[in-house]
Amino acid sequence: MNNDTAIAPALVRSSSLTRSMTVNPLTCSIGAELSNVHLGAAAEDEDLLAEIRRALLRHRVIFFRDQDISRAEHVAFARRFGELEDHPVVGSHPDHPGLVQIYKTPDSPLERNENSWHTDATWREQPPMGCVLRCVECPTVGGDTMWVNMVMAYDRLPDDIKAKIEPLRARHSIESSFGAAMPMDKRLALKAKYPDAEHPVVRIHPETGEKILFVNSSFTTHFTNYNTPANVRYGLDKSPGAAQLLGYLTSQAMIPEYQVRFRWQKNSVAFWDNRSTQHYAVMDYEPCHRKMERTAIIGGATD
Repeated sequence: MNNDTAIAPALVRSSSLTRSMTVNPLTCSIGAELSNVHLGAAAEDEDLLAEIRRALLRHRVIFFRDQDISRAEHVAFARRFGELEDHPVVGSHPDHPGLVQIYKTPDSPLERNENSWHTDATWREQPPMGCVLRCVECPTVGGDTMWVNMVMAYDRLPDDIKAKIEPLRARHSIESSFGAAMPMDKRLALKAKYPDAEHPVVRIHPETGEKILFVNSSFTTHFTNYNTPANVRYGLDKSPGAAQLLGYLTSQAMIPEYQVRFRWQKNSVAFWDNRSTQHYAVMDYEPCHRKMERTAIIGGATD
């Protein structure tokens, strides 16, 4: 795939709809808005689901407006792409397993793990394949979310860096992220239940075969196999060398040319490929309310 080529709008005919689905790219690198689609009906349309999957793989995050759907319809749509997972800290809606309520109010504390670049749940051995996020309530201005194309972030690395990171693996931790503010006993119990996961630094996309830079500043803690004769002359080289390289790699998510920024409205929906993106929920709207509901689709192993 040539990430430098601008993507033109496309029309897709659905078998069960009288109108065509329109795919409008939002940037040259990532993101497209799909219109003339109702996600409540899409769950029963195999052809339309296939077209949505193709748009997801091509654009990495796809957006839908005016989706006045129920929680049951939200869950039903997401489940057409795989089984849903719960969140060990946030939990799920009591009547809709797998539907996580991310509600911010003037009285709720700032979520440190939200307003930072991250790929969801890389602390799992099998991180989610994708996520479907619907806006229930949001401020008139502010509270946008950004996504970044981590295939492009890898593609544009210098060749010597690509060669250096090809064999590397890294640890991802829920203890040092969601668990960090917990009392020690609860933090250690969380780690015991969800031990640190290890993933390749360069992941291969299971459907497209693309190489992905698969580290993030929220959950990736360190490389596990950096301390080799090729990288370390003396022990002094190990910690700063590995830390500086990891910092350089995680900083690639901050490059604007790889990003798209989406302004939420009530009943807007974002569906992203969690394998090839990172995202950042912009916390600039205090003291307003922002209520989002998310489903995460269970993924596969990263190797």
